[in-house]
Amino acid sequence: MKNYSYSTGRRLVAVVVAVLLVIALSVPAVAQDEEHPLAGQTINMAILGIGGWLPSSLGVEMANDLFVDYAAENFGYTVTFEFAESPFESLFQRAAASLATRSNEFNIIISDSQWLGAFAEPGWIIDMDELIANGIPEMGIDPQPSLDIEPYTSVVRDTYQVYPDGTDEIWGLPQEGDVIVLFVRGDLLLDPDERAAFEAEYGYAMPETFEDFETLTMNQFEQMAEFFTRPDEGLYGTIMQHSRTYDFQTMYLYPFMWSQGGEIWDPTTREVWGVLNSDINAQAMEWNRRMLDYQPPGAINAGIAENVDVFTQGTVFSALQWAAVGLSMVTEDNAEDILIVPPPAFENEDGTLTRVYSMGGQPWVVNAFNTPEQMRVAVDFLNWWYLPETQLEFARRGGNPTDADTLNDPEFEGINPWNRAYRYMLQPDRARDFWHEPNYSEMLAVQQEGFTAFASGQVDDAANTLDWIACQQQEILFDNGRTEVAPPDPCADIRLE
Repeated sequence: MKNYSYSTGRRLVAVVVAVLLVIALSVPAVAQDEEHPLAGQTINMAILGIGGWLPSSLGVEMANDLFVDYAAENFGYTVTFEFAESPFESLFQRAAASLATRSNEFNIIISDSQWLGAFAEPGWIIDMDELIANGIPEMGIDPQPSLDIEPYTSVVRDTYQVYPDGTDEIWGLPQEGDVIVLFVRGDLLLDPDERAAFEAEYGYAMPETFEDFETLTMNQFEQMAEFFTRPDEGLYGTIMQHSRTYDFQTMYLYPFMWSQGGEIWDPTTREVWGVLNSDINAQAMEWNRRMLDYQPPGAINAGIAENVDVFTQGTVFSALQWAAVGLSMVTEDNAEDILIVPPPAFENEDGTLTRVYSMGGQPWVVNAFNTPEQMRVAVDFLNWWYLPETQLEFARRGGNPTDADTLNDPEFEGINPWNRAYRYMLQPDRARDFWHEPNYSEMLAVQQEGFTAFASGQVDDAANTLDWIACQQQEILFDNGRTEVAPPDPCADIRLE
């Protein structure tokens, strides 16, 4: 998987000198008394990212606002960054179509984490382990130990960097961290009359503080959602995401599965049948569908944008939403009234609590077919991106860094109102990613069809729906040589109905 298509370039300065300068001066590429190999040149770069997604555009905005001047001052070259974008549901196809032709049309790509396998297997992106340990000798690029960043927790590395799952091989570097958090209207939650009415009806007080929400169960949250569902007043208890588009329904169903002990596959044997189609997961699907009772009309088609709209318009009491959308969720009109807290936990039989929610966010990946000049700029840019001052600026502009230094910085929690909940959820026992398989898109399409068919009421048997999805996914993996486990005989007669 390391069949790079690199041409010859000049070498960087000795790595020891570079590392000493990084530590002493926070200048990550070339000693100031030596000329950079690209000095005097002009290089045009293109970053492909997610259309309408603030974290993607922030990266390019910062490149043009800050890195361009940084490169001119420290390296002596001129660089421009173009932002090419596509929606979530079509970005992979656009990137893959370009990379399959060995094109350097997009020099750096903001990839969804699940695409790492599909990009790595054909050799379309550079192996970050190789870059960190050995550099790219063919292009004169020395080892880059500064890119071996320390993540805040292991879930960061597992989600945005590692492929194959369970190994230490790194193909991506975190661009935007993301987790699901709970946005709550404090004007309703803290209203004395509302609190008294709720306690009179349900026998306990609604949570008030961040710490209270840490112990809030999904059963209790459902009661709160029921209490604030008042169609005659145009008010509903909550909003999630159930759309068939891309992975929206999947990402908001998985927490109901994982938090109750359900699994989606065996990553070692790649067995889906017998793992996904469990009683626990069937019950999770039923609970997830029931939550639609407390959501506005049309919630079955809600994605990220629709979630933002109904919350900011005051139509719902609460929203389970990505932390990365914080700047859109918190507006001038509602900023004083919003609480952002951990999403509900699920209570186990022994009274303990478990919350395992889906990981969002994206890594940077670097095109293996870049020219030597483009590759060197990409390396310079990534070194600059992980400087402490750059990561803090990213946070100040609304981004979610993932490195240990930034998230442990005393300033971090106060930068954005969602930062405390984001950091709280960014733990391996509270958030999880899923398959980084090359056949990700086919597997996702199958389960989105099945999950949304059940959520919408098109089909009404959760167990059969899971059987059908498990059969289809097992066949995809088997037919593509990803597993030795074939779909079982019963699959021949299972239909989505």
